[in-house]
Amino acid sequence: PLVPPRFDADYLSNPPPEYPALSRRLGEEGQVLLRVRVSAEGLPLAVELRRSSGFQRLDEAARAAVKDWKFVPARRGETPVEAWVLIPISFTLRG
Repeated sequence: PLVPPRFDADYLSNPPPEYPALSRRLGEEGQVLLRVRVSAEGLPLAVELRRSSGFQRLDEAARAAVKDWKFVPARRGETPVEAWVLIPISFTLRG
């Protein structure tokens, strides 16, 4: 069985995307869904936009951040393998 890649392990220290200043000023919020091809070494090989937040600035901020993330690679048994993973990223203004 294939165990999918993970991006949420605490030790990976993946920083959240920066909230674009103009998006913050304009009150833009939304969720971006990215599809990421993760190498057997845990690096992103491809980052695709699966669902837009409705705001290009937020979509690009999410994509830029994830390009630099590290992942726990997928495994087939004990062997790390390439695989796709979906990553939801929410941009929410609070107060």
